[in-house]
Amino acid sequence: MTHSPGHRGTTASLTDRAFLEAHWMPFTGNRQFKAAPRLLTHAEGAYYTDVEGRKIFDGLSGLWCTGLGHGRREIVEAVSRQIASLDYAPAFQFGHPLSFELANRIVERMPKGLDHVMFAGGSGSDAVDSSLKLARAFWRVKAQGGKTRLIGRLQAYHGVNFGGISVGGMVANRKPYGQGIEAGHLAGIQPPAGSFFRGQPAEHGAKLADSLLGLIELYDASTIAAVIVEPFSGSGGVIIPPRGYLQRLREICDQHGILLIFDEVITGFGRCGAWTGAEAFGVTPDMLVFAKQSTNGVQPLSGVVVKKEIYDTFMAAGGQEYLLEIAHGYTYSAHPVACAAGIATLDLIARENVLERVRELTPRFEHAVHGLRGARHVLDIRNYGMAAGLTLEALPGEPARRPFEVAMAMFNKGFYVRYGGATIQLAPPFISTEAEIDRLAEVLGETLNQTD
Repeated sequence: MTHSPGHRGTTASLTDRAFLEAHWMPFTGNRQFKAAPRLLTHAEGAYYTDVEGRKIFDGLSGLWCTGLGHGRREIVEAVSRQIASLDYAPAFQFGHPLSFELANRIVERMPKGLDHVMFAGGSGSDAVDSSLKLARAFWRVKAQGGKTRLIGRLQAYHGVNFGGISVGGMVANRKPYGQGIEAGHLAGIQPPAGSFFRGQPAEHGAKLADSLLGLIELYDASTIAAVIVEPFSGSGGVIIPPRGYLQRLREICDQHGILLIFDEVITGFGRCGAWTGAEAFGVTPDMLVFAKQSTNGVQPLSGVVVKKEIYDTFMAAGGQEYLLEIAHGYTYSAHPVACAAGIATLDLIARENVLERVRELTPRFEHAVHGLRGARHVLDIRNYGMAAGLTLEALPGEPARRPFEVAMAMFNKGFYVRYGGATIQLAPPFISTEAEIDRLAEVLGETLNQTD
């Protein structure tokens, strides 16, 4: 079997160990992968095509980022036009029209009060670290430089930069790197195994949020710059906040002069059936981090949307007008090609009524995934919008093995799902049909029941 232009050689050469060796792959067991590679060569709609020509249903929307489906003509054409007209523009001291257009489009879709966009380097990790730096710098400008501590939450994921792993609460992402930045952690919010909540749990939200009061008592509010949480956790296993949790965090932060940051890298731009998780859960943060679905995964684009008070504080303290208000930014901040992809993506979400589509599909998706209750090894199932997580019973001494084996078996059957820790995670494209959702759950159930 030969490949289309852009792919070198035959299937045999593409899967040869020597050909694969140079690339040290991220978040991958490189030894296992290079012994049995899984290579994707094409994508269209809700499906990938692998190197053998098999169709693979995209059960995680890429990495939570391609909800509109792959190969969208409108985005492809927008990117192609932009490359031909302005492929790159310097991000510092000069601008291009699309960054301002996109910033305005994003602000229009944010909760009231979030009205200034600082674009980051493209990854959610960059945007998270940008928000943490902004939080510390904000308090220094306000002559409260002692407010340096950042509070995250156990089981949370905030990317892989040093700020993100420090406030994150996933041990495997922190342990290899030693001491991070000055941080503390709220109690986890994952309900006990066997809860099988559908949507948002109804109980104990405010009580769980009150763990922040304990951290304030320990560290004192005068030392705490910000609290960062995901409206719901994706990579941690789709962990949904109980009712009242985010509202109570907002109250405590307001009472004690602490900034509240929402990491919406996964929840933003459709996954919740709303433009943002902030909108879906009815709580407005001081900063909102976005990435992933902002360009449908076609180009790296990320950023932080901040309240007017934060922006105005930096502007007022900026000194002479030609001076920097803050020394921060990336070579690829608001890259013109990424901005073109972002504008086209937002247009598609609006024009195709994607948010309504997600809300309509959510009950069917919820029914399908909770139909796996009773399947072999399933200890718990959680869902919100078009996202679900299943906790599997761990093999003794190897908690990650069974989810890995289930995910690999699913791939062999033509379905891509994500495994992480003790969980299987699902986030099908917004364009999925009810039949595709039902089939995804059906095959996952078969696979679980066939797994040792």
